Amino acid sequence: MIETAFTPYASLGGGILIGLASVALMAVAGRIMGATGILAGLFQPSSFSDWSWRAVVVAGMIAGPLVVMLFTGEMPAVQVPVSTTMLIIGGFIVGVGVTFGGGCTSGHGVCGMARISPRSIVATITFMIATIITVYVVRHIFGV
Repeated sequence: MIETAFTPYASLGGGILIGLASVALMAVAGRIMGATGILAGLFQPSSFSDWSWRAVVVAGMIAGPLVVMLFTGEMPAVQVPVSTTMLIIGGFIVGVGVTFGGGCTSGHGVCGMARISPRSIVATITFMIATIITVYVVRHIFGV
């Protein structure tokens, strides 16, 4: 069975950084920090300025582990305890969910909840219920 490490300080730090980045993007560009929408817009930009802010945000997401390495001296450990096939299936399911849900956890869960958007509140509750069910099924029924 997969064990999940309890990392309160790293989790708190990550949450603070996500919150600050969301507020900064809204203050500077007037945009919502929805990661899937930002990434999708890189491939279908409406203008160069639209593409450029998206590219900066994605570059920042990619550079995150390098910043951690500067402070700690080592790259963050990433463990993927499932097969490539499971990752592809999971990615497909997430993609379908993002499409039908009109956004992802960062857009709805961070920005939408902060704006007290009823649609985002329902979407976030749905994400959480689906996550709880998925973890239960994968860990207790499939024994992964």
